[in-house]
Amino acid sequence: MIKKIFALIFLITIILVVGNEVDKKISAQKVEEISAGPKILVLNYHQVNNNFTPLAVPVNSFADQMNYLVDGGYVSITPDELAEGLAGDITLPEKPVLITFDDGYIDNYTNAFPILKALGLRATIFVIPASIGKSGYMTWDNLKEMEKSGVTIQSHTMNHTKLEELPDDEIRKELLDSKTVLEDNLGHPIEFLAYPTGTYNLHIAGIARDVGYKAAFTVKYGNVDLGSNMYALERVPIFQTENTMKSFYERIEYRQSFEEFGWIKK
Repeated sequence: MIKKIFALIFLITIILVVGNEVDKKISAQKVEEISAGPKILVLNYHQVNNNFTPLAVPVNSFADQMNYLVDGGYVSITPDELAEGLAGDITLPEKPVLITFDDGYIDNYTNAFPILKALGLRATIFVIPASIGKSGYMTWDNLKEMEKSGVTIQSHTMNHTKLEELPDDEIRKELLDSKTVLEDNLGHPIEFLAYPTGTYNLHIAGIARDVGYKAAFTVKYGNVDLGSNMYALERVPIFQTENTMKSFYERIEYRQSFEEFGWIKK
């Protein structure tokens, strides 16, 4: 009996040791895959105007930032291309950038859109259907015109309510109503979401997946890569500062170093 017990203990020990080594190997392989895979810069803007509020980037600064991207060899992509690139279905450009705006302010159309169009850059705007056509926000005609010139419209929930404060049925309604209204008015699938204020939890992410979103964006700082959660995708928020261009440069050029040293995601 004692021999059998020792034999069983020995067998369990071997299994644990081997299992641990396998886990280490899988983990190392995963790290290598992430390191070798695509690194996608996702920028997050709100307003583009000269009102000198925290959410607003001055028009000239925005133009300088977009020119910096073009001169630096960045290629603008769509949310679908981001998802397909991470899935391995397409090959992304060497320096992909997804330019995003939240809320749907009118200056996205009057100030940002002409700059993007002149430079041949594509962008994505996460809009709030309940605000469309209201003072300070874009109209349906604005959105439709922009979509003809490389701008993708996606969801920022129906009313921009903090989802973490809502019961499940209201979370589902916020996500689904926005999706439905945008699809009915724009005539194409709405499959990407930006969480209001960038806040979320795994439960909310699960509801977003269940109602038909392919992915969702936060304001968690960092690259999007193969290690990213598709329902908690990173972005780099861009705001006005004392030196807006310097801040922009530092945020997009330093972010990869932060991650490589393990200071952010890894």
